[in-house]
Amino acid sequence: MSKRRGRGEGSVFQRKDGAWCGVVTIGYDATGKRRRRYIYGATKTETLERLTRLQHAKFTGELGEPTRFTVAAYLRHWLETAARPAIRESTYTSYATLIRVHIIPCIGGVALSKLAPVHLEHWLADMEKARASARRQQMAYRVLSQALRRAVRLSLVPRNVCHAVTCPRPPKKTVESLTPEQAHKLLQAVRGDRLEALYVLATTTGMREGELFGLQPDDLDLKNGRLFVRQQLSEVGSRLWLAPPKTAKARREIRLPELAMHALREHRKRMLAEGHWGTDGLVFCDTAGGPLRKSNFLRREWHRQLERAGLFRVEPFIDPRTGQTIIDPDTGVSKTKKVFAPFHITRHTAATLLLKQGVHPRVVQEMLGHSSIAVTMDTYSHVLPSMGAEAAAKMDALFVSRSNP
Repeated sequence: MSKRRGRGEGSVFQRKDGAWCGVVTIGYDATGKRRRRYIYGATKTETLERLTRLQHAKFTGELGEPTRFTVAAYLRHWLETAARPAIRESTYTSYATLIRVHIIPCIGGVALSKLAPVHLEHWLADMEKARASARRQQMAYRVLSQALRRAVRLSLVPRNVCHAVTCPRPPKKTVESLTPEQAHKLLQAVRGDRLEALYVLATTTGMREGELFGLQPDDLDLKNGRLFVRQQLSEVGSRLWLAPPKTAKARREIRLPELAMHALREHRKRMLAEGHWGTDGLVFCDTAGGPLRKSNFLRREWHRQLERAGLFRVEPFIDPRTGQTIIDPDTGVSKTKKVFAPFHITRHTAATLLLKQGVHPRVVQEMLGHSSIAVTMDTYSHVLPSMGAEAAAKMDALFVSRSNP
């Protein structure tokens, strides 16, 4: 067979062993040396077909340059050079944990250029076998997809293989909130406590935990019944610092009910008596005058108040390995534990109570600092059916009474 190449086929040739080879120059390295991609075929026609697809991928920008990056090496590189400068430190810590604990142990050794959808399917299956929640799987998937999206832009890989694998979807949880009666019990239980104003603010305004902990005296305007959310107290490990609010919409003004204003005035008197008002520039502080740490606050303050109000439930201890109830060997009785709601329930409580009182969702969105009204409507969609019944009753009251003499 002739080895002479036809017109337009200058990048195809036959090797000494009879196989056909095609080559495309995909660029040049830092020294000016050509970088080539080779493909092979049993026949000239087959090789030309593969070459045509390769050339098309080159011209459309879908052809990634060969790289020696493993998935692990690339993710570490992406985390430090691309992600870290653009995200909060707490988010960076979360990304780093997901990469170190869930991604690298399974697919970290795979060459980045050879990462395929089948690798991701095995990876997600392994996470499920390890009892990682669907939410955890979704978070890890999204971090990997975000990193690969940048790899595509850098021409390190031709495509984002995450797009070929279905993202895990955790079941949507119904938002839990306190009933009006339970909220009243909580506020009765905290009456007279040194942090009473914090609980009142949380329950009546729906402020986030970090926003409450980062509140400063200059953010309060008790004369006009308002406060300003300008920063939040962030915590990673042992480090605490004041950071900007979560989103642009989170930087907001909140109108205060009289209940909250009274609690804040009393709180200011109490803190002045302790000599802590304004210490470290914070409205709410611990007994030593320092900032509140989330873990300490939950254990020493929040759980104690819930127990006083009777707002907790008792559940049996379950062995995570067997799924069976743990029995006390001495008494033969099932071991139990007290389960407390997270502090974030106060935020959901404020929103739910406001919506049930007929407050417009737009007002609730602005008070909570949601990025859009869609977030508010989606989060509290379970409240809307009952509101629909009230709307129908009001419409009847408007027209039926007038039509019946």
